[in-house]
Amino acid sequence: QAAADPMSSSAPEDDPKETSSLSQSISDADAFRMLLEMKMKKRQKKPTLPSTVTELNTKDGSKVYVVGTAHFSDSSKKDVVKTIQEVQPDVVVVELCQYRVSMLKMDEKTLLKEAKEINLEKLQQAIKQNGVMSGLMQMLLLKVSAHITEQLGMAPGGEFREAFKEASKVPFCKFHLGDRPIPVTFKRAIAALSFWQKVKLAWGLCFLSDPISKDDVEKCKQKDLLEQMMAEMIGEFPDLHRTIVSERDIYLTYMLKQAAKQIELPRDSENEPTKYIPSVVVGVVGMGHVPGIEKNWNTDLNIQEIMSVPPPSTSSKIFKFVIKATVFGLVGYGCYRIGQRTIQCILSMPVAQTYLQKLTEIRSQH
Repeated sequence: QAAADPMSSSAPEDDPKETSSLSQSISDADAFRMLLEMKMKKRQKKPTLPSTVTELNTKDGSKVYVVGTAHFSDSSKKDVVKTIQEVQPDVVVVELCQYRVSMLKMDEKTLLKEAKEINLEKLQQAIKQNGVMSGLMQMLLLKVSAHITEQLGMAPGGEFREAFKEASKVPFCKFHLGDRPIPVTFKRAIAALSFWQKVKLAWGLCFLSDPISKDDVEKCKQKDLLEQMMAEMIGEFPDLHRTIVSERDIYLTYMLKQAAKQIELPRDSENEPTKYIPSVVVGVVGMGHVPGIEKNWNTDLNIQEIMSVPPPSTSSKIFKFVIKATVFGLVGYGCYRIGQRTIQCILSMPVAQTYLQKLTEIRSQH
C-alpha cells in the first residue's frame, strides 16, 4: 500500500488500465526494495535514544535496542514510541507470552477494571489452567499487580500496547512475544520452594498494603517496580528469584537473539544468489531484566532445561492436600451449621412442637 500511494497521488487521472499494467510490471522484489528504501530513509543513522535504552550487537552486524521499562510508567511508554520511531525496526519483541497477549487489545479502562476484580471465577480458571499451587501463586501475584493498579489508577502493560501500535506503523516490522509461558514459570517457581516457604510467601502476598506513589514508580526506573516489590518479598528465597527473574533473563535473551537473525532479501529469479542484510530489533522488557540480558548476550544459550516442569515435590503434595482439606472442611462446617439452624427452626415451629408432644405421650403410655 505504501508503494502504491505515491503512484496514485502523482497521477490521479490516469487511465485505470495503464495504472493496472504499471502495477503488474513491478515485481514483488521491486516492491519490497521500494518499501525497504522508504524505511531506511526514515531510519536514523545515529538515532537519538532515551537513557533507558541499551544497545546490543550480534556477530553478523544486527542491532538490538533493549528498552528497559517500568510497567506502570507513562514515561516508559514514551521511551518505547521514541525508540521504535527512531530505529524503524524489523522486529519488536515484548516481555509477554501467549497467556497474557490479550492485554494488547484491551483498552486502559477495561484492563484497570480487570486488574481490580479478582474473584472466585478467576481463581478457578487459574487453578484449572495451571494447577492448584501455580494457580494460587498466579492469583497472589495478580493481587500484587492489582494493589499497584489501585494505588496508581493505572493499568499495567501500557508500554507493550504502545509497542504493538508503533510496530504496526513500520513497514515489514514483525511483532514477537518474548517471555516464557507463565504456567511454566509458576510451576518451576512452586517446585523450588519448601512447604513453609510457600506458606510464608503466600502470607506476605496476601497482606501486601504499602502505599505507592507515582514518584516511587519513576524512581524505580532503574529497577522495575513490580519486580522490585517481588524481589523484596522473595529475597530470602534465592531459588524463587532464580525461576522468576534469572531464568526469564535467559529466555528473553534467547528470543531477542532469534529475532536478530539476518534478513533474507527477495530474489528476482532462482538463479540470483541469496543476499542477507543485518536486522534491527527493539526489545521492550522490564528494567529488572536488562542486566541479565546484557550478562547472557555473548553466551551460547539452551532453553530446554528452563522449559521443563519438574514433578510435584512432597511438600507440594502436602500443601495441596492441606488446601483441599481446608476448603472441604469449611464447606462441610458451613453445611453443618446451616443444617443445625434449619433443624432448630423446624423444631421451634408450633406444628412440630405438637407432634413432639404427642410422640412423648405415646412413648410414656408404652
